[in-house]
Formats: sequence, structure tokens, C-alpha cells
Amino acid sequence: MTQEISDQDQKDLNEVSQAVELEQQNELVSDLGESENNINANDNSVNKEEEDGSSIESPAPLDNEARLQQLEREYESLNSQYMRIAADFDNFRKRQTRDQDDLKVQLQCNTLSEILPVVDNFERARQQLTPEGEEAQALHRSYQGLYKQLVDVLKQLGVAPMRVVGQTFDPSLHEAVLREPSDEVKEDIVIDELQRGYHLNGRVLRHALVKVSMGPGPKDDDQNNIEVDEGESTQTLDSPEN
Repeated sequence: MTQEISDQDQKDLNEVSQAVELEQQNELVSDLGESENNINANDNSVNKEEEDGSSIESPAPLDNEARLQQLEREYESLNSQYMRIAADFDNFRKRQTRDQDDLKVQLQCNTLSEILPVVDNFERARQQLTPEGEEAQALHRSYQGLYKQLVDVLKQLGVAPMRVVGQTFDPSLHEAVLREPSDEVKEDIVIDELQRGYHLNGRVLRHALVKVSMGPGPKDDDQNNIEVDEGESTQTLDSPEN
């Protein structure tokens, strides 16, 4: 009897164990199904979020357009700034070139002005020399060759003498040293050149010292009339009647 009960109990235990294992398997299957459902749900949520995100990011083209407009404004500002700087630099370069040219001309004028008195002395000596004999004439020819060489150098540098005799007096070109009446030359006409003036590439290098005509002086008849009138006035003032 005891043995039979034990077998029965063993049988019940086996049945209970099988039931427990079956229940555990069912629970495992259920858990797997829930996990799969959760995974599917997560995938759906991710897809939904992606869809929602795409719908949220839909205004991106508007942001790009605004950014493009901002970049265009910045480009215009930088371009205008560059143009101003380029114009200022071009003006600066031109001003520097002009200043350098003016300085060069000024230095050239100062140097040539110191040489012109030497040219004047050559011309005076040429007018005064009267060579006699072969030795004096040879010396005179050497002197003339040296003077011609000096004049050629000045011409190459752009120096040209003024022609003033017979010209109307011009204060920008001439410096009047003497004025005298002349019956043959009109007033304010240069009648003599005392010191030659020179140009340097169209600019006055040295003013010419000149003598200027004052025009015809008072006539002798007018002078006699003046003297007669003065004499009559004297007689009238000295007459006994007065």
C-alpha cells in the first residue's frame, strides 16, 4: 500500500512538474510575443517620429532663403567696401606719382637755374672776343665747340630760350627793368632783352629781364604850347591892372 501511494505521489509530482513546465513555456511564449509587439511598437514610433520630424523640418527651405539673402547683403557690403578701398588706393597712387613728378621737375629746375649763369657768361664772352691770329682763332673755335655742347645738353633736357623782343609785355614771362618812351614802338612792347629768359618743357625756368616801351613821349609843339601858356599866365598875374 505504501508503495502504491508513493507511486501515485510520484505520478502526481510528474504531472505537476509537466504542468509547471508547460506554464513556463506559455509564459515564455507570451513574453516573446510581448517583446515582439514592443519592438514593432518602437519601430512604429520611430517611423512616426521620423515622419513628424520631416514635417517639422519642412520650413528648412525658408531658412535657407533667409540665409541666402543675408549672405547676399554681406557680399554687397564687402564688395562696396572693396571698391572704396580700391578707389582710395588708386587716388593715393596717382597723387604719389604726381608729387614725385613735381619734385623731380623742381629739382631739375633748381639745378638748371644754377647752370644758366654759366651760359650767360659764355654768351657775353662770345660777343666780346675778337680773336686775331691762328692760335686765338683755334682757342675761339674750341670755346665755341664747348658752348655748343652745353647748349645741346640743355636742349635735350627740354630747355628753350625765350624770344621776347617785339612781344607784348607779359608779367608771367618778363620782368621789366627799364621803361622808356619810344616814337617807333607802341606802349607795353618789349624793345630790348637785358637777360635772356628760358622755358623748361613749357614751364618758366627763368624770367627774362627786359626794357619796355612807354609809347611816344610828349610832342615839341605841345611842350611849346605849355610853355607859352605858362608865360601868358605869368604876365597876366604880374600885370599892373591885377
